[in-house]
Amino acid sequence: MPATARLLTPDPTDPRTPVVVAARRTPVGTAGRSLAAVDVVGLTAPVLRALAGDLGDLAGHPDVVDEVVLGNCMGPGGDPARVAALAAGLGLAVPGLTVDRQCGSGLEAISLAALHVAAGDRLVLAGGVESASTAPTRLALQPDGSRVPYDRARFSPDDIGDPGMGEAADALALARGVSRERQDAYAVRSHRRALGASAAGWFDAELVPIGAVERDERPRAGLDPTRLARFRPAFGPDGTATAGNSCGISDGAAAVAVVDESTRRALDLPGLAIRATASTGVHPALPGLGPVPAVEAVLKATGLDWDDIGALEVTEAFAAQLLACTDEWGLDPLGADAERVCPEGGAIALGHPWGASGALLVVRLFSQLVRRGGPRFGLAACAVGGGQGVAMLVERVG
Repeated sequence: MPATARLLTPDPTDPRTPVVVAARRTPVGTAGRSLAAVDVVGLTAPVLRALAGDLGDLAGHPDVVDEVVLGNCMGPGGDPARVAALAAGLGLAVPGLTVDRQCGSGLEAISLAALHVAAGDRLVLAGGVESASTAPTRLALQPDGSRVPYDRARFSPDDIGDPGMGEAADALALARGVSRERQDAYAVRSHRRALGASAAGWFDAELVPIGAVERDERPRAGLDPTRLARFRPAFGPDGTATAGNSCGISDGAAAVAVVDESTRRALDLPGLAIRATASTGVHPALPGLGPVPAVEAVLKATGLDWDDIGALEVTEAFAAQLLACTDEWGLDPLGADAERVCPEGGAIALGHPWGASGALLVVRLFSQLVRRGGPRFGLAACAVGGGQGVAMLVERVG
């Protein structure tokens, strides 16, 4: 069955259209390093407080926020969204919902926020968080009754196939003919563009410092294809995904404020109207292709095509995965489409805090389209372990 999208509005001027009017994130830290002592609540609460501050009188009083929705994959349970809302001082009456769509959790949380607003809520704060550094150790039951630690939850039943994301990236590169050379070239591009954006101050307005940590930790200067070519395959002797052309395991949080269009007009704020969202399934053996049908669904629902899309943010879990998707879409991020596909770097350079990464895409689109008056239309998309894809199409308004 073809993927279908949730069309939030055919008309962004409709009073019930959900609109992102503020967007913030923490710096992204490499797991075990700069943010290693900060748990999911410690990462999220400052971001929620910053959003409330950005909104001024609307969210400056307790209990004005209708809902907090957060994506999280590997945290402690206990509904971190509710705990973070309380820690941020949003008020005792503000509920919290934590969702898990693995690497797409943060983007799914914002999709749910859009549905809440379209149904009548006035203000929802939504995003995602991951603290790989403080994630609890989980134990799997063995046939003999013992329990042993495991690295990840199951993505798919054995009879379908349950590859890890790294192994699946290698399989995708082989299936779609994405060479090691292209992967390394893309990884170099991600770091260079992230460093350039940081030096230009393009991240400054979106960042919320956590203690003394004020900048993203992972981007590296001095990388070139020759240096990356020396990295060994990370997931199998014949693979092409390496530590150099793959994302890092990371800590971080990102969130946005979603209001209805009538509230946006009353506040006289620019924003991103959420026009359509989609989630879809693909075969778990090649989960990296998940964004392809999801993106195609939101384009079809809105009547737009690639000529209309000025900015595309895709989670760079692996260079092979991103390049396989852009090949399917007929885009060339190493050539003609360099200025619209992850133009300021992505997860390969910045890191991949799983539950937060989808929300990070929307924060980046907000900075590009709203803060700097960029293109009218943008797309966010991410692939999900187990064979899923999530996509969101936004339009600059105001």
